[in-house]
This record gives sequence, structure tokens and C-alpha cells, in this order.
Amino acid sequence: MQQYSSLPEQNSQLDANSSILTTIEQLRAELWLERSVNQLQSQLNHCLALALSFEQASGKTKDRQNTQTAITKTEIFQTVVNELKIALDFNVVAFTAPAVVSIAIVQPQETVCKICYVSSHSTTRSELSALAVMVRKGKKLRLKLKDEIHFEDLQQLENQQPQAAWCMANDSLGIVGWLITSVKCSTDSSSGVNIIEKLPQLMSKAAAMCTAALSQLEQIQSLQQEQLQFNNLNQELQRTNQLKNQFLANTSHEIRTPLSSIIGFTHLLLAQGYDPSKQRHHEYLNIIQSSGKHLLALINDILDLSKIEANQLEVNWERLDVPQLCRNVLALIKEKAANKGLQMRLDIDSNIANMVADPLRLKQILLNLLFNAVKFTKTGTVGLEVKSQDDFMYFTVWDTGIGISQENQSELFQPYFQIFNERYVNGEEGTGLGLTVTRKLVEIHGGWVEVESEIDKGSHFTIVIPVEQNSDASKESLVVKQRQAGVDQNYNVPVCLKGASDILLVEDDVPNAELIKTYLERLEYQLTWVKSASQMWDALNKQDYSVILIDIVLPDTNGITLVKQLRGNPRYSQTCIIAQTAMAMKGDRDTCLAAGVNDYICKPIDLPLLATMLSRYITAS
Repeated sequence: MQQYSSLPEQNSQLDANSSILTTIEQLRAELWLERSVNQLQSQLNHCLALALSFEQASGKTKDRQNTQTAITKTEIFQTVVNELKIALDFNVVAFTAPAVVSIAIVQPQETVCKICYVSSHSTTRSELSALAVMVRKGKKLRLKLKDEIHFEDLQQLENQQPQAAWCMANDSLGIVGWLITSVKCSTDSSSGVNIIEKLPQLMSKAAAMCTAALSQLEQIQSLQQEQLQFNNLNQELQRTNQLKNQFLANTSHEIRTPLSSIIGFTHLLLAQGYDPSKQRHHEYLNIIQSSGKHLLALINDILDLSKIEANQLEVNWERLDVPQLCRNVLALIKEKAANKGLQMRLDIDSNIANMVADPLRLKQILLNLLFNAVKFTKTGTVGLEVKSQDDFMYFTVWDTGIGISQENQSELFQPYFQIFNERYVNGEEGTGLGLTVTRKLVEIHGGWVEVESEIDKGSHFTIVIPVEQNSDASKESLVVKQRQAGVDQNYNVPVCLKGASDILLVEDDVPNAELIKTYLERLEYQLTWVKSASQMWDALNKQDYSVILIDIVLPDTNGITLVKQLRGNPRYSQTCIIAQTAMAMKGDRDTCLAAGVNDYICKPIDLPLLATMLSRYITAS
């Protein structure tokens, strides 16, 4: 009886041991899952840290950053596959066949995926080829690199039991791929961890972790791109700031140089006890005039660039005589070239006659190029060659000077850029704006600039301009000329008749007023000078004037408003009004004409031009 009574106790002990073993196996499986997940997360963090370190690193080139970003993305996929292989190979004796994990990457805009990453401890091609997963109707998918899998098959693997595919997707990335596994477990798991129940959890966590890592990588890439753009912008700002500082230094030097001559020689002429000979007196005045013109040219360069960039440059299209214009341009440069002992050449095709262009701007273009050619040529020749072909005119300015390196050629037309060479141009003038203005003027004419140069062998600058310009532009130019002549009926400007020589000058600047008054009185005009709008009305109440020469910027009112008030008064509706002003931007002339003036002249006043203008309206007594 005692023997029989002991049997239940032994069976209870066996049941208890079996329960304990089951619990141990479950704990081992849980530990395996946790360790595998932690190891995978650690490796993914390492990949992201590498990507982030490149984002934070300074001095990396754009190409290197992009290359490293691509490699890091690849490493994320490969890391997931490799870590899953390690996890599934744990205590591999428990498996009757190797474990395989693949990643199928989505091809955008297609319905087919490809196996891009495979991990297996099988080493032979035949073993790899034999590995497969089952889908519906007994269909097997071989897990080989570059094998194609349709979406519907992947979805079948994802929904079947046991599950064999896990989708990697989120809202920001969409579907990026699938994890696919083929695992066959032994029925005897006593010698290892039975992971078949934990496999879905591992694969699900791996898919989620891979997707999260890819999202973080995308954020890092975005930061990299923003940082790169910021660095590029910062470098460009630094470069622009450096060039502007250089420009300001050059401009300060160039402005102070002629001012020094103007102020210095004026001081000599005004100095008590100094009585230069008539020849010296004339020479000093020529220097003052030349320095003033140079100063005006510098200012015009700066203003021209500002006008062009603000789309405010006026262009007057005319049909011009090309050979005559070229001869006039060379005449202006001839003396400067002769002072350096340079030869000048002009070659124009015999069939060239005329073209449509702005004569002033075309002359400015050619002078800029010719002055540069003379500036950078120590000995030899400077030439201008003109030919036409296929409705285009080709102007080539060439020289035998120092030449331009390929590096400098790429920067040649940038604002404020200057080539400096002590052997040839030490102390030469320039603001670094001439070629920038030249190129923009050529582009306004619908053309372009070509450069060929070799160090110590000279340079060729060719501007190519259409022979004919847009008809609308030409028509607009005609309207501008009509306005300048005071015949545009849209402005209701009266055409004044010649009459008395009484002029009322409204000018608050004393030196300008003295200059105009002295010059016009020498031409026997009768001139009254007032400094403000209130003084103008007082003068008009005392006397009638044939011409009112009015400044637009006055201390007590705006000249435009004053002109409108004059035109609104029947007494002055037929009085000739000429605007003389420093307002010289695009549209300023039109604004003055629209207010009711008959004509417009900008400061600094060209005195002979002013005399010619007045002669159209009044007769000197």
C-alpha cells in the first residue's frame, strides 16, 4: 500500500519539474527577445550617431556629406538584417535548417519589390537558392538577392499563419520595405531556446525600429541640407561683404584722388599772393575740369549698376552709323594709348553700315573694354574689330597685354571684382564695376559677352548684339524722345513761343545757382534767382517770365507739386518750365514731364546743353 501511495507524489514532482522547465524556457525566450531587441537598437543608434557626427562636423564638402548619408542609410538596412541573423542563429542546434532574413525594398511607382539584403550563414549558392517561403496555392518565393516579389505576395506573407513578412512604414516615409523570414524549428527544443513563439514579436519590433531609424535619418539629412545651405549662404555673404569692403576702399581712393586735385588746385588759385601765369592758370583749370569729369564717371558707374539692378536704366534706341561710332570711340582712347606707347587698330568689315542700339550705352560698352585693354597692356597693340554675321554684330576688343587666368575669368563680371598686377597696373584707376556694367548693358541690348585670354599673351573680349532691336522697345524710345522734345500731347505741355529773355531760376543750392546765373548772364539772358517756392510766388507776382528754371528738390516744397500748381494757374499755363535736378533715375524724367514741365536736364548741369535747350524757347536780347 505504501508503494502505491508514493506514486502520486512522484507524478506530482514530475509535473512540478516540467512546469519549472517550461517557465525557465519562457524566461530564456523572453531574455533572448529583450537582448536581441536591445542589441538591434544599440547598433541602430550607432548608425544614427555616425550620421549625426557628419552633420555636426565642420569643413566637410557637399559631395562627401551626401556620400556618407547614402552609406548610413544602407547601413541601417544591413544592420537590421545582420542583427536578426545573430539573434536567429542563437543556439542554432535547435534548428533543422538555417534561418534567413531578407529585406524587400519598394521600387517607387511600381508594383514590384526586390530582395535587396539577405543574411544567412549558408555559404554556397545552392543552399541560398534552396531557401524559400510559402505563399498561397503552394507557391514558393526564393529569397535571393535581386529576386522580384509582387506586392500581393508580400501582403499574403504578412497575413498568413505563421506570419512571414512585416511591413516597414509610417506616415512620413510611407512604405519603405518588408522584412521577410524563413525559419524552420526543430520539434525538440530541449537543447536550445524555442524562439518560434517570440519570432513575430522580434520581427515586428525590428520593423518598427528600422522605420523609426529611417525617419530619424531623414531628419538628419534635412538638417545636413539646411546646414549646408546655411554654410554656403554664410560663405557667400562673407565673400560679398569682403568684396563690398574692397569696393568701398577702392571707391574711397578713386573719389578722393580727383577731389584732391580739385580742392588742391582751387586752393592754389584762391591763395593770396600766388599769381600763376596765364598758361599755368589755364593748366590748373584743365586739371580741375578733368578731375571733375573723372569723379563724375566714377559716380555714373555706381549709379548705372544701381539703375540696372533696379531695372531703372533708360535705353534710347536709335539707328546709328557703326563705323562712325567706332571711330569716335577710338578718338577718345587714342591719347591714353599714345601716352603708354601703344598702337591702336580699327578693323571694320566693308559691308557694315548701321544697326539699332542705344548710342550712348554702346559707346560706354566699347570705352569700358578699350580702357581696360589699355590699362592692362604695357607694350604692343590694342584693337577694335567689327563684323556682322547672321543678324548679329560682333565687336571684339583685343590687346597684347597681361592676359587673364582661367580662375579670374570665372569672376571677371562679378561686382567689385578687380584684377591686380603690380607690374602693369600699380596705381591705376577703377572701382571694379566697369565689366559688370558692361555685361549688363550688353544683355539689355539682347546680346552676350565672350572672353578668350591667355596669360602674358593678351585678351579678346567679344560683345554680340542683334543688329535690330525689339520693335516695342524702339516704339517706347520714340515716345521718350517726343516727351523730351515737349511734344507728347498726353502731358498737355504747351509749346512755348520764343519771346523775352527773362528767366526765373528757382534753386536753393548757392554754388549751382551762382554757376547757372553767371553763365546765362554772359549769354545776355536776364535772370532772377530765388531760393524757395515762397520766394518764387513773390517774384511771379512782380513780373512775368518767359522761362522758369526750377529745381525739383526745394526746402519748403516738392518741385513736382510746384509745377502742378503753376500749370493749374491759367496765368502760367503757357509759361515754359524746365526742370533742372539731380533726380536722374529711370522714371524721373517721365515724372517731371507728366507734372507739366517742357524739358528736363539733370545735374551736374551741362552748361552748353542748357544754352541749347533755352534757345528753343526764348531769344536772348
